[in-house]
Amino acid sequence: MDINKITLFLRQFAAERNWEQFHTPKNLVMALSGEAGELTELFQWLTAGESDAVMNEPASAERVRDEVADILLYCLRLADVLKIDVEAAVWSKLQKNAAKYPVHLARGTAAKYTDLPKE
Repeated sequence: MDINKITLFLRQFAAERNWEQFHTPKNLVMALSGEAGELTELFQWLTAGESDAVMNEPASAERVRDEVADILLYCLRLADVLKIDVEAAVWSKLQKNAAKYPVHLARGTAAKYTDLPKE
């Protein structure tokens, strides 16, 4: 995936429609939240097993893919508006997570890093 290519496409898409005026950080975050809610709705009443199999049914798989794409697109648009280097931010966050969740303490547990045993 070429994040820069997608970001440039989104920027041009918004510019051609004169949507920059609406693409404030606040509005983009609200739109992102709405899309996350739509994805949540698709899983809301499913059992764990049903959620594992959601991609096996073509219509539900398409809806899930569409919502995941919407979320990613809003994240990329927000990052562009805020001038965030997405790749650098992702690598930085992965490093922070690795430090907060060392394998020997986090393996096999869903505990938050603040609840892991101290070394």
